[in-house]
Amino acid sequence: MSDTTKSHSSGLWENVKVLVQALLLAVIIRTLLFQPFSIPSGSMMETLLVGDYLFVSKYSYGYSKYSIPFSPDLFSGRIWGENPERGDVAVFRLPSNPKIDYIKRVIGLPGDRIQVTDGVLSINGEPVARELVGEYQPEGRYNQGTPVPVYRETLPNGVSYTTLDINPNSPGDNTREFVVPEGHYFMMGDNRDNSLDSRFDVGYVPLENFVGRATIIFFSIAEESSPLEIWKWPTDLRFDRFFKSAQR
Repeated sequence: MSDTTKSHSSGLWENVKVLVQALLLAVIIRTLLFQPFSIPSGSMMETLLVGDYLFVSKYSYGYSKYSIPFSPDLFSGRIWGENPERGDVAVFRLPSNPKIDYIKRVIGLPGDRIQVTDGVLSINGEPVARELVGEYQPEGRYNQGTPVPVYRETLPNGVSYTTLDINPNSPGDNTREFVVPEGHYFMMGDNRDNSLDSRFDVGYVPLENFVGRATIIFFSIAEESSPLEIWKWPTDLRFDRFFKSAQR
């Protein structure tokens, strides 16, 4: 074998090694540290919008089989980390179909009693503080032509965030009382009238199903555009949302 051939083979092998190392590093980061996530629907408006791209902290709640690519059944429950806190915006696997990721806000902890009456959330029999703070004009397919009321809710632990009241008579405005089972959580979307959450078929979410805590929006583009359509960036990028907290 000539020196030229040896040099070419060596260079090719080095490139393969670098590629493999980069892929392994990416898998480790995605599994243990941060996972990118895109917002698929308007259920968390106005906190999160369709077209927002954010990082999810994988280590905040520790790790379960759903932290690992393809979710191999290597162990049950969670290891390390802390439990979700009331008010956290978190990504979880849908209990009825763990292949699907959802993102909602933690409202009820294990043992809590949760109910909504005339649009007012109650936790353990106490109405959550709620005040009208303004109006919001949704964009894209959620724009119905008129602004919608924006309320600020403050949970018992002091976490405060805004919710939308698009339809004052929606099915989710009046619910039965839910008692959250041990090891489970009650999740709700901030866009209360357009959110499929624990009030409906999503049900209670097991701790094991949590993927991670939403941290920061790193990219945002108008709903009708794709990040790959770079020619639309000058008009459709939402720069005011870059590096914004994904929590509130």
